[in-house]
This record gives sequence, C-alpha cells and structure tokens, in this order.
Amino acid sequence: MKRFKEKLLRFQTLRWISQLCFFILLNAVIFGVAPVPLVLPVLHSSGTPQKTVGDAFAAIQQLLYEAVFPWVPLAAFFLFAIFLGRATCSWVCPFGFVQEILSYFKRRQMQVSQRTHKQMIYLKYAILAIVVLISSTLGLSLVMGVGDSYRNALGEFGNAPFNFLNPADTLFAIIPKMALDLRYALSEQSINTVLGGIASFSLLFWIRVAILTAVIILAVYIPRAWCRYLCPHGAALAFLNRFSFLGLKREAIKCTKATCRDCVQVCPMKVPILDLPWEKFTDPECIYCLKCVDACSTKAIKPKFP
Repeated sequence: MKRFKEKLLRFQTLRWISQLCFFILLNAVIFGVAPVPLVLPVLHSSGTPQKTVGDAFAAIQQLLYEAVFPWVPLAAFFLFAIFLGRATCSWVCPFGFVQEILSYFKRRQMQVSQRTHKQMIYLKYAILAIVVLISSTLGLSLVMGVGDSYRNALGEFGNAPFNFLNPADTLFAIIPKMALDLRYALSEQSINTVLGGIASFSLLFWIRVAILTAVIILAVYIPRAWCRYLCPHGAALAFLNRFSFLGLKREAIKCTKATCRDCVQVCPMKVPILDLPWEKFTDPECIYCLKCVDACSTKAIKPKFP
C-alpha cells in the first residue's frame, strides 16, 4: 500500500493527469464549452474548430500578416517563460501529450550522441528565425505601405508561415476534416468517386502528411524529438527559460554524482544536469517534466521557485 501511494504521488502521475485534463480542456468546444479570448504558448492548431484557446505563436504570425503588433501573444510567451520556463511544454501542450503517448510504443529508444544533440538543438532556433523573419518583414512592409505585393506573393503561406506545415495543425485539423469529408462522401457517392477525390488531394496536403509521419516516427524512437529539435514554441520559450523563476536545485550532501547518473538518463531533453550549478539551474532545454526528481533515489533534486 505504501509503494502504491508513493507511485500515485509521483510528479509523473500528476503530469499525466495535467496533460490529459489540458488536452480535453483545450479542445472542449466539442463538449459545448465556449471559446475564451486567451492565447497560450503551446503547440495547437489554429484551424481546429473545437479549440477553446488560441496558439500564441500562430496569433503572432496572423497579427503581423494584418500589420498589427502582437502585444498579447508576445506577453503570453514572456509571462509564461518568466514564471514557469518551458513547463507548459510538458504539463500543458497537446502535441507534447501526443509525444508522451508515442514514446511508450517502443520500449528501448534510440540514444542520440551528445555531439549530435548539441548540433540538432539549433534546428528549432533556425525554424523560429525563418518564421519570424518572414512574418516581421511582411508586417513591417505593410505598415510602410509597400507590402501588398509581398503579401500577394506569399499567398496563404504569408498568413502563418509555420502553421502552413505545422504537424499539430495536420493532426488536429487537416486529417480530422478530411476524415469527415470522406465519411460524408461515402454515404452519398460510390467508392470510386471517393478514391478519385483522395487522388486529387494537393501536393501540399501530402507534404504535410509526410512531415507529420516523420515527426511521429521520430517521437517513437527519440523521446520528445519534436520538442528537442524542431519546435519553434520551445525555441521562443528557451530564450527566457534561463531567467525563469522556476528552476531545479541539487543538494550536494545527498547527490551521489560520482556513482549515479539516473537523473541524466531519464531526462527526455538530454539536459546535462550533473554539470549544472547546485543551488539553482534553469537550462534553456529543460521542460520541467520533473522525471529527474522522481528518478533520484536520494531525493537530491527538487523544484525551486523562485
């Protein structure tokens, strides 16, 4: 009974409950819950009709497309990062929850070398920079009154450059809509007509499906692969994460650093915990999943706020 209570009160149990609850709440329009004028720094789909809140990164892109400065979504990123760091990635984000589920499909997962990992983490910063460059230059040119041709040249891509190929948008909006369309088509038309409709899907659709498939496969073999290497939301939060009030600390007396590496081995983001300061550390890549806290047999690692 004691061991059962200990497992029940672990941070991972609480985190799974949190992720499930937020996954339901963020898509609760389907249950009759009214949408609220709120944006969060989590990877969601701007095209999902059942969403209750908005995606802050998508809102930034759309507001810049309309030549409006994105005060509110920028404030969402800033406030969440300062108070909670990247905790929303592991406790709130719907796409993060999907990755958590996928990680259980394969018992022994691929280990990425530290050298490759250090090189790969810059991919998400590159994606963030490209998206910000396109959206900000478009917004600035529109404010200056010379951006109409630029906006026309970008077409739909200019409205939200990242969302155009966002795997979460494909998973939560594009594929469900396609499934519903096929369902209605099957009830009214012949199977040959439906198959012909599928064959007529645009090249962009198949590119989006290919990206989603690649991300899913990566998440099965590499824990939190999207969060580690590709997510621009995580990159934006990481800039401020090192200044976060929330952090972790290690107690030097309890930590058996010389003989134990449990905390490093369970970390899905490959944070070099044992090389970081004792009193408080706020590594940019840390998503505060607290797996290291649960894994530490001597209870040397604890959350610290502020």
